Amino acid sequence: MLAIRTRRRKAAALAAAAALAAVAAPSLAATPATATTASAATTASDYDSTYYKDAVGKTGDSLKAALHTIISDQTKLSYSAVWDALKATDEDPDNSGNVILLYSGVSRSKSLNGGDTGDWNREHVWAKSHGDFGTSTGPGTDIHHLRPSDVRVNSVRGNKDFDNGGSAVSGGGGSLTDSDSFEPRDAVKGDVARMIFYMAVRYEGGDGFADLEANDRVDNGSNPYIGKLSVLKAWNDEDPPDAFEERRNQVIYDEYQHNRNPFVDHPEWVESIW
Repeated sequence: MLAIRTRRRKAAALAAAAALAAVAAPSLAATPATATTASAATTASDYDSTYYKDAVGKTGDSLKAALHTIISDQTKLSYSAVWDALKATDEDPDNSGNVILLYSGVSRSKSLNGGDTGDWNREHVWAKSHGDFGTSTGPGTDIHHLRPSDVRVNSVRGNKDFDNGGSAVSGGGGSLTDSDSFEPRDAVKGDVARMIFYMAVRYEGGDGFADLEANDRVDNGSNPYIGKLSVLKAWNDEDPPDAFEERRNQVIYDEYQHNRNPFVDHPEWVESIW
């Protein structure tokens, strides 16, 4: 009888231990998730209370002026330095030897940067002829709007404004174009819009450069405008910032220009200003 009672007590003890382990396991598994969420929330809060502290709570022209002052404090790159910067900012998260091309979405070797067919080059999303700033240090080298692009697709885009519609661009990943406008693939429409809005806030006529503004037309030519504003606003809403765009913004801030694109952090500020 003693042996039987001993075995029963051992079995009960084992069952109790298993039950405790089952209760404890979810608690342990939940801890990292809670910590990660808290860390992400703290990071966002930190930027509002530090980097954006003079802009938070403002709207319209006051918000635009405050953001201009904030993001104008930046380190400027030479045009040659842009090559290496883009290899970091636009690195393929699944292949560290490649970059993701903006319009086509293709992953291409970092070493294939240049001007030949099959290469990728430095696309000025705000076309450099719109305001005639070329590749000058400043708007011409600001990597918040410079992206890797297939040479041929980049040539098709040229200096066209952005709008909906057109015919498919060969190798363009779903991009469309017509005689006076270019429509990027759906996955980067918001990215394009937020780059345009960044440029319109950052370059306000100082530093010897033109006052860049988004307007609601296409075929702007060499004027310091890019459209189409109503379409760009819709793209900002339809394609919110994803992990790739957010990482890119962070790399630029941490490692290169040390300024941020506020519309990646706060896409709702587009509607507040425009």
